[in-house]
Amino acid sequence: MTSPRIAFLDVDGTIIDSGENIADSTIEAVQTARKNGHLVYLSTGRAEVEIYPVIREIGFDGSISAGGGFATVGDELVISRTMPEAAVARLIDFYEESGYDFYFQSYNEIFPSPGVRARFADYLDHDIHQQEELRDDIQPVARAEEHPALKAFGNVRPFSHAGIAKSVFLGKDLTAFDRAYEALNGDYHVITGTIPHLGYGTGEVSLSGVNKGSTIIDLLELLDIDVATSIGIGDSSNDVEMLQVCGVGIAMGNAIDRVKAVADDVTTAVLDDGIWNAFRRHGLI
Repeated sequence: MTSPRIAFLDVDGTIIDSGENIADSTIEAVQTARKNGHLVYLSTGRAEVEIYPVIREIGFDGSISAGGGFATVGDELVISRTMPEAAVARLIDFYEESGYDFYFQSYNEIFPSPGVRARFADYLDHDIHQQEELRDDIQPVARAEEHPALKAFGNVRPFSHAGIAKSVFLGKDLTAFDRAYEALNGDYHVITGTIPHLGYGTGEVSLSGVNKGSTIIDLLELLDIDVATSIGIGDSSNDVEMLQVCGVGIAMGNAIDRVKAVADDVTTAVLDDGIWNAFRRHGLI
């Protein structure tokens, strides 16, 4: 067995596929790596409330959530990188003037605009009906009739301006991202959306400099762990900085080209034992 390592795993497209299914080998890989003395952290664009119980029950040493907005060690919040209230107000004004649906992520809450739940439900229903019969070694992590995100997105109330780390916007056409990027990039970190359910005219916005990679650096310093021992695995635009800062950056086989271009290694796809093969190749299992 190699010396202890610390691995950071994205969720969408890395732990689960676009239909929200997980391979048994992924669960086994995480649990075996931890038994072998390695640390395994989630590193996701989702807020804590969006991380499904089935995923949490696998067992992790902590998490980075909201695309780098927050970090926990165990259940303890140790890093919080939130926006000034004026920055949140500016985003609300821009989204409403642009006619976008959107939501904000705090550490443990989501604040959605009225149209988000219906948009998510449509995409979720489409994905479920597109799925073929699952293999015996694949299981869903959530079902439409009890989907935890639908409950969170249905809780429409006045937006909080405090404690917000990231926002997600849902445009109605493919030019929505370009318009948001032109208006916001510079003061904000603006990337394309990374949750397939929400479509391709979407994006994610945090403060400039706030991303998974910069938060990993802060967390490793807090934990007194050498960055050279770290492994980052992901597939989407919000994983680029994570792969760049980790000692080894690994792209999933289903990753976008931009992620593969910055990766040190490419594993197999999410339901083709991608995490298992990456952990095996790099000595965690």
